[in-house]
Amino acid sequence: MKENTTKRRRSTRSAAIVPVMSEIELARLGGGQVAYIKTMSSDEALQMFPAIEDLPRGINLFALHAADGTPIALTDTRQAALSHAMDGELEIASVH
Repeated sequence: MKENTTKRRRSTRSAAIVPVMSEIELARLGGGQVAYIKTMSSDEALQMFPAIEDLPRGINLFALHAADGTPIALTDTRQAALSHAMDGELEIASVH
């Protein structure tokens, strides 16, 4: 009896992992209307935005990204990133 219950639990977990939509479909879902803000270190920012010169080391920055992951803006405050989103009439999605 105990073995049967374990098998049922495993099959339920497996079914919950199956994605409903692909990553590409999820990225297109925002369609230029949804963005997210990501906190990153200055080292991460230099990798993502190699054209930036003289970026101080050891600070946290805030990157505004389109729903598909395309970087839109890099700022030193979350409020500035939110302002960029509002200027672009973008809805901010919460990403965990």
